[in-house]
Order: sequence, then structure tokens, then C-alpha cells
Amino acid sequence: MDSLFHFNHSYQSLGEAFFKKVLPTPVGAPALLLFNHSLALELGINQELNQSVLAAILSGNQLAAGSTPIAQAYAGHQFGYFTMLGDGRAILLGEHISPDGKRWDIQLKGAGPTPYSRRGDGRATLRAMLREYLISEAMHGLGIPSSRSLAVVTTGEKVFREEIQAGAVLTRIMKSHIRVGTFEYARQFLKTEDLEKLTLYTLERHYPDVKVEQNAALTLLEQVLHQQARLIANWMRVGFIHGVMNTDNMSIAGETFDYGPCAFLNSYDPTKAFSSIDTNGRYAFGNQPNIAHWNLSCLANALLPIIHSDTDTAVKMATEVLNQFPSLYTQLYTATMAAKIGFDEKSISNEVIDLLKELMQWMQKEQADYTNTFLTIQGTLLPSGTYNGNSFESWMEKRNSLLSVAGINVDKAKLMMHQQNPLLIPRNHRVEEALDAVVANNDLRPFNQLLQAVQHPYDPAADYSAFQEPPVNGDGFYATYCGT
Repeated sequence: MDSLFHFNHSYQSLGEAFFKKVLPTPVGAPALLLFNHSLALELGINQELNQSVLAAILSGNQLAAGSTPIAQAYAGHQFGYFTMLGDGRAILLGEHISPDGKRWDIQLKGAGPTPYSRRGDGRATLRAMLREYLISEAMHGLGIPSSRSLAVVTTGEKVFREEIQAGAVLTRIMKSHIRVGTFEYARQFLKTEDLEKLTLYTLERHYPDVKVEQNAALTLLEQVLHQQARLIANWMRVGFIHGVMNTDNMSIAGETFDYGPCAFLNSYDPTKAFSSIDTNGRYAFGNQPNIAHWNLSCLANALLPIIHSDTDTAVKMATEVLNQFPSLYTQLYTATMAAKIGFDEKSISNEVIDLLKELMQWMQKEQADYTNTFLTIQGTLLPSGTYNGNSFESWMEKRNSLLSVAGINVDKAKLMMHQQNPLLIPRNHRVEEALDAVVANNDLRPFNQLLQAVQHPYDPAADYSAFQEPPVNGDGFYATYCGT
């Protein structure tokens, strides 16, 4: 068998208004740096090809059998402002059909310019593609819906940004790359029939088990709303900051993707925003639920023409769905956070909610580490420093008393917490150290060690203590960048 993928191209049935056909631009000297063998096995991707052939295909130098490459059109609200966008450096090779019949987009990121490049070079830096590989696999390990990374291929070419950097191509895998911005594009630039076609296609592809009783657009809006509420509650559970929650980065399938300026909390601060371009903190940690709701309103606005022919009626119907988000998210978030301290959903009371609020206030005041605080409550880490103070000890006494009232014993609480509280996360300073080692010294060992650890954050196979410690002097002026 010489085919790498089993391709299909259902997205192209929407019509050429939704994409442009484009071939990847060949690179000088492709070399396979990383290949995700476990993901390839899971999806039935052929691993029998030799490395040079894999490098040629996954760099774009050789067209994969059955591929009809396209760049997708979309728009989006970036930091609140609407703009026309599209795949400027990403090329979709096709939709791979796995042995279980599921459909997966196979996309090359950094494969050269497209009609949507907006004067960009269409390339990507090695550092940025390594970051996406590492964080996307970490998110998958954390049990959070995410794009996956199949490979990183170095190009042998330089990429010119603020400084000259090595180039690379990432192979990204997702359920699809349909986003809120895809619907905004259809609403703004295409016909109503195109918007209807996109809506029905998306429902069939991502929500095939959902019965459309009357209104397909409202059905889709409600499904996406539920997916996003769950996703953001999961982000908040582990202290993940996406950093660039533009509508073009919100997946209709409810997957996390685009890992440019993302980061994880060390000390707890809901106003924390590491992204260098988020100067006003629009996408700060604590703002993420509200931004998700705002993005969903953009989706609703895009769908208005096919919700109802009368605009006022359509707005009213869409608003009724959007109004579900705050209470749904609060319910999911409260259940998630309660589980992090040992309470199941049926034991959540006003006292437990107040207990959580008190904990978060204490964490912010003490600048306590987000991840390690819950591990200390869980009993995985021995109390030290601020955790030996009267305030925390008093809080623990209240928590233990409420557990007793709820009839939850220690073993049950620990089991519940173990499922919610990762032993480690990809700490920002460890990520940067691993990336520095590869980019500056061509040393993959620190990267692979960190990768192996974060792929199994609840049950690491080896000693993980080095990755558990927060930075000694805090985050300081740490900033993340888009990498475009």
C-alpha cells in the first residue's frame, strides 16, 4: 500500500465560492522531524512509507495520492473587528476516512502562499509549529477536544519575521476546519442558498445524530453553543488561556485549535493574558466564557437570514437560544470545579459554591499556583509554604466538613479529583526551554521528554517532578506570540 491517506472531498461539494484550489509550494530540503505514530495508528494512516517519502508528502513537495488541495475561505471578528480572511498559509489536502468511517481534515500548515495570504509568505517557523505540536497533544492528553498534530517537517529554508528563523510545515488533523468565521463569510459575501447549504452540510457532518425538527439554523446554533460551553469549562478547569479567541478560531465542532499565543496559568489570576497582541486583555483567562458567548452571538447573527424571513423574529428566536449559554456554562463550570475539590454534582450546594469562591479568592490573593493548589487539596502534594498558613488550613477544615455532610469519603473524593486534576501541565517556562533546545541547539531530547510527560498528565509513565514546579520567579514579563 503506497497511499498515505484515504481521501474524500465532501467539503468541495459546497461549491468553489467556499475555497480556492491551490498546490503547496515545494521547499528546499524537507526532513521529517516529528511523526505521531500513535495518532497515525489510531486513524489508520499508512506508516509503511519511508521517511523521505513521508517528508516529501508532509511538506507539500509531493502530492499525496487522492489529494485535491484547497485553501478555505472564511471571515472573522478579530479583536472585535470584522474582516475577510481565509487560509493564508494552510492548505487542506483532503478528508481522510479512518477505518471506523470517521472523517478527518488533513491540513498542511506553512505550505506556502494561497489566494488568501494577504501579501504573506505562507510559511511557518519551526518554533511555532513545534509549539502547536506540543500544546495540541497536551490538550488531547488532558481530555480536552483539540486539533491533533501528525508531523513536523523542517523545510531547510529560512522564514523572515522579526528575526530570521528556521521554517517548518505542520500536519494538522481536525474533525473539520469549519469555524464561526466560515458562516460569517457565507452571510457577508455569498447567497442565502450558500448559507443554507453550509448549515445543512455542517449538521450532517458534525451532528448526524441530532434530529432537525423545524429550524436547521437554530438547531446548529444550539449544538455549537453546548459544545462551546463544555469546551470553555474544560479550558478553565486546567488553567488554559487560548490567547486569540477570534471568531475565525472558534470551531463549529467544538475543538480547540490555533495554538499561537496560548499559555497556561501558573499563579492564579483571572486577568492574566500572556498574548503579546492582547494589550487590553480582551482574551484574558477570566474573560474566556464571555468571549465564547460573544462569538456565539456572531454565529447567530450570521444565521439570521435562514432562521426566519422576518429579521425581528429571527433575532428573537436566536436570542432565546443564546440566552441558554450563561446558565449552561455556569452549571458545567460549577460541576467541573466542584469535582476538582472532591464533590460530585448531586452534592453541590450553596455552601460548596461559596467554598469554591473562597478558594479562588485565596488563590488570587496569595498568588497560589493554579495546578498545584488542587493537587495539594487532593493530597498528592504535601502542604508547604502558604499552604501551611491558617487561611488554607481553615478552608480545608470547611471542605472536609462539607464532604462529610455530603457522605463523600476520602477515597471517593480522591478518585473524582484525580480525574479532573492533572499532575502536570505544559508549564510556560518548560515549553520555552524545550523549544529553545530544538531551535538553537538542534537538540530534541528536552522536547520529547516534555511531550511524553504532557501526553499522559494524569498518570505519567516516568518521573514528572521536574515538570511540576512553577517558575521560581513567576512569569515575570512572559509573553506569547502568534508565530505567523
